[in-house]
Amino acid sequence: MARKTDRLSVKAVAAKRAPGYYPDGSGLYLQVGTTGSKSWLFCYMLHGREREMGLGSVRDVSLSEARQKRDDCRKLVRAGIDPIDARRRDELAKALADAHSLTFSRCADAYIEAHRASWKNAKHCDQWKNTLATYCGPAFGALPVQHIDTALVLKALEPIWAKKSETASRVRARVERVLDWAKVHGYRAGENPAAWRGHLDKLLPELQKKKRVVHHPALHFAAMADFMVELREQKGIAARAMELLILTATRTSEIIDARWPEFDLQAAVWTIPASRMKAHREHRIPLTARSVEIVRQLKEQSTSEYVFPGRPGKSLSNMALLSLLHRMGRDDITVHGFRSTFRDWTSERTNYPNHICEMALAHAVADQVEAAYRRGDLFEKRRRLMLDWQKFCDASNRGQVLSLRPVAEAFS
Repeated sequence: MARKTDRLSVKAVAAKRAPGYYPDGSGLYLQVGTTGSKSWLFCYMLHGREREMGLGSVRDVSLSEARQKRDDCRKLVRAGIDPIDARRRDELAKALADAHSLTFSRCADAYIEAHRASWKNAKHCDQWKNTLATYCGPAFGALPVQHIDTALVLKALEPIWAKKSETASRVRARVERVLDWAKVHGYRAGENPAAWRGHLDKLLPELQKKKRVVHHPALHFAAMADFMVELREQKGIAARAMELLILTATRTSEIIDARWPEFDLQAAVWTIPASRMKAHREHRIPLTARSVEIVRQLKEQSTSEYVFPGRPGKSLSNMALLSLLHRMGRDDITVHGFRSTFRDWTSERTNYPNHICEMALAHAVADQVEAAYRRGDLFEKRRRLMLDWQKFCDASNRGQVLSLRPVAEAFS
């Protein structure tokens, strides 16, 4: 006698409350859990093994859909195929298909996230996102990454190649890196259509590698003493930040992000950690008496973790120093230009060796052999240099010319 099928009805399924298994026939069961949850099960025998396969919740799968799934599974069993194994293979194939259909924009986001920790400047991440979204998004951002070809890359680059050459060069390099990342992760195969050498260099005109260097407008060192008098008359955090920047020959970011633990006022030393330096190396700066005085006065009234605080919980804006110059009527110079002022002074008014002056600016040693043998930071020699720089900047030197140190003393 054949087994009865389709025993359950929609009303019966809704009415079942007691925990247990309720057969519908041909291996399909309604399972009611102890918490009242209801789901479908397909029970079958294959190769001498009894197995149970979940077909979904009653909320998601209707009675008729559960019966259709049961019938599909029974066909597999009759063919000697395990329905559970077949479902796993289907899920894996779908996952692989989804992976290979990952869009360029999603790959770009993943690449940026993977490399975020190695980029110390948050603006770098924003530049990556903005340039790729602006110039590549319309051309192929929404397309699967494996479909990106040379024609699509050219579609993004050609409109800006001549007009915005520097931006175009960066966009091309960033696309190349994202596509390399996608290939390594198995999202695409084949050659990189954004590669320059041996590929795009045959299709696009070569850009001028170096443009004329435009230097930051700088104050002439002969006018420094007069400028310092005016600067010390200015009130506020920005003025003191500018003064310390000049006296230490540091960069804007190194000043505005300075924190109290970096300063040892007793030893008159400011140690900037490698993570905040352009060259990624710790930089010790000898502080002069005026520099110590500035930091000490600020510390006495500070409630922030930053030496030069801005908005609550934030450091001073990098625009604050530029705004200060504007208020002083000095739109003819830049903040970064004061490093050039310092370097010009060391070259023209002192006999300090070049490598000491370069170390004061935290510049990398260009000669790799020389860099390998020079392990120290010539701190005490730099201390004398910075003391002479403060004397030169001091108001007492207005109209005077600071005499050169004897060569022997500068090297001592």
